[in-house]
Amino acid sequence: MAQVKAKIRFDYPGRAKPGKFFGKKNIEQLADHNRQEKVSKMRNVPIQGVRIDDIDMSQDIYILVDDISGSRIAYAPVIITFGADKIDELIKFAVMEEFRTIEIIEPEELLLAKGETEKLLFRVSEELSGYRQHLMRLMDDWR
Repeated sequence: MAQVKAKIRFDYPGRAKPGKFFGKKNIEQLADHNRQEKVSKMRNVPIQGVRIDDIDMSQDIYILVDDISGSRIAYAPVIITFGADKIDELIKFAVMEEFRTIEIIEPEELLLAKGETEKLLFRVSEELSGYRQHLMRLMDDWR
């Protein structure tokens, strides 16, 4: 597999925390804080086979209403340009809850051999399984 350069957009949420009245941040501040925290972790924790080329946090925070709860949620977007040794190194980002879009910048075309395609699909399955386990732990903690 060839080296890959991609722009990935993440939208980090900010939700009001019920029951906190004093010193409470608004949802836009919570979203921005969440974005700053997550981007800082990405900058400071090296990921084998992946490098961060650029981080763009200039997009405005926006607010949506949750269809289920009816509550307002602010989202703080960030676009990160990654370089990766192989396309399958980017899978871990595509399964994140905050993932929104991806644009492959280089190469113009990807040609995957049979073995590379199998490895890519296995990696997708592996990452989804890990994410599923993470969600199950969150649900257990919530109960």
